[in-house]
Amino acid sequence: MQSNIGHRRAEGRRKSRRSGLTRLFATTTALAMLAAASPAAAAEEYDETYSGHPLRVVAYVLHPIGVILDTLIFKPFHWIGSHEPIKTLVGQKD
Repeated sequence: MQSNIGHRRAEGRRKSRRSGLTRLFATTTALAMLAAASPAAAAEEYDETYSGHPLRVVAYVLHPIGVILDTLIFKPFHWIGSHEPIKTLVGQKD
């Protein structure tokens, strides 16, 4: 019974050290990433005349939807259509 208790304590200390090392590593990594981060340089100057346009707001909403549709639907269909026999059926030429 006595050796069982000692084994459990040693196992608990190992887990505690492991979780402590994991936390230390995560904290160090996060701090290094924050220290290395620099503000992104703007490729374009901010233009207030275009920023509030209603179509720009709609574009902010629709663009991610278009990217998802392109990735999940249109690219796979294009790939399928560019192989034989579908390629010949749809009249695609090289």
